[in-house]
Amino acid sequence: MTRVVINAQMLFGQIDISKIEFNPKSRDDIPQVLRGLQHIYNDIETREKIFQLLQDEIAPKTNKKNGRPGMELWKILVLGCLRVNLNLDYDKLQELANEHKTIRLMLGHPEQHYFKEPYCYEMQTLKDNIQLLTPELLDKVNKIVVESGYKLIKKKASDQGVLHGRCDSFVVETNVKYPTDINLLLDAMRTVISLTAKLCDNHDVSDFRQSKYNIRQVKQFMRRAQNTKRAKLKDETKKAAQVIEIKQAHSEYIELSQQHLFKVTTTLNKLVELGLTAQEVVIVQKIREFIDHGQRQINQIHRRVILGEIIPHEEKVFSLFKPYTEWVSKGKAGVPVELGVKVCIMEDQHQFIIHHMVMEKQTDDHVAVKMVKETKEKFPQLASVSMDKGFHSPNNQTALPSILESVVLPRKGKLSKVAKAAESTDEFRKARRQHSAVESAINALEVHGLNCCPDYGIDSFKRYVSLAVLARNIQRIGVISRDKERKIVMKKRRLIDARIQKLAA
Repeated sequence: MTRVVINAQMLFGQIDISKIEFNPKSRDDIPQVLRGLQHIYNDIETREKIFQLLQDEIAPKTNKKNGRPGMELWKILVLGCLRVNLNLDYDKLQELANEHKTIRLMLGHPEQHYFKEPYCYEMQTLKDNIQLLTPELLDKVNKIVVESGYKLIKKKASDQGVLHGRCDSFVVETNVKYPTDINLLLDAMRTVISLTAKLCDNHDVSDFRQSKYNIRQVKQFMRRAQNTKRAKLKDETKKAAQVIEIKQAHSEYIELSQQHLFKVTTTLNKLVELGLTAQEVVIVQKIREFIDHGQRQINQIHRRVILGEIIPHEEKVFSLFKPYTEWVSKGKAGVPVELGVKVCIMEDQHQFIIHHMVMEKQTDDHVAVKMVKETKEKFPQLASVSMDKGFHSPNNQTALPSILESVVLPRKGKLSKVAKAAESTDEFRKARRQHSAVESAINALEVHGLNCCPDYGIDSFKRYVSLAVLARNIQRIGVISRDKERKIVMKKRRLIDARIQKLAA
């Protein structure tokens, strides 16, 4: 396959990206993102750096002369940023890419078609190409974009002095249902039975010809076990009878699930003897994984309901399809629990997100030093950072001041005289009051796609987060560019009005 960053030969009817015009009064997100992309394209130094990165990371070994042409790398970047920033699924992204006039101009398609039908994007093409963007590549592109933003606001690294960072974390949800051990067992059984039935159909084996009925039966037993706990009784005799009913319903649910799992295991052994293709071997491995999930949930249900044990938190799984999902309790009012993965961001005083980190099985105090070190490596002009109490630890209080000139990190608990004096200074208090501005950046990310990640797999999750951060910075550049254009238009209007008044006088 041949890939180029962008086709240098323009087509009939095509408008150069630098010539695309936007409505300066528009407050929609699409013109803002497209303006930011246009600024990156117009900045020759930035454009060459990004194009070289895309070429080296995505298409390092492709032959430009031979092979089927693949999607241009510039189009992949544009579509990836639009998808996350506008919080689109692939259906809506496909519709916009095929029908939205300005987006098609930014993708390099002609405004009018003279000789052939306009190119239309297929959904699978969009999925396959956007997945080529890796988190590592997007982080490198983000650094270049932020530096371009500094140039736009006349804040180059050489003359801007210092950067002041604000660091905080939030939860990106993973779009999973509320987990209980009995509905997780249902997920395992449904997956195991349906996949085994497909394999049986391929080999004309009749073991699971009633697979749909089997799944409905398991679901009925799960609902029966679920409904036994709904009644809140006060009479002790009725309570004792309810406990017996709960245990019996759960025992029947467990027994039925074990029967199906035993039958699936027997059927898989039979299918292996008949011979499987390479693709079917992968399916069998997946079935065995979900069998293990089912056995674990059966064990936990038995221990919790029949034996009356309390299952330790570290043994629990909150999603079979997205096992990296965590149970996060941040103590927020109205949101006691969030199901997802925590993400830490570093925002500067110019509202650019200069670094981020996906926190797998980590808390704020574990990533504070690493977060500051990595940000300092990217942007040596970082001089200060503010954090909340969640990032406090004795080690962080001693390690961070050796990296930065100024660190605002409030301590937990009762303060010593020295700590109280340090936190009472005007500089500390001012930085602490300004720290809350990072919540605006978090809200902007959540509004623009990062409230919930719809993709599957931890790698796709990291890609989605990196794309959201990059798209947000590009949108920020677009807003700055739009405001500058508005100021120029208003200045011209005032000059015209002044001349008209002068002539009238």
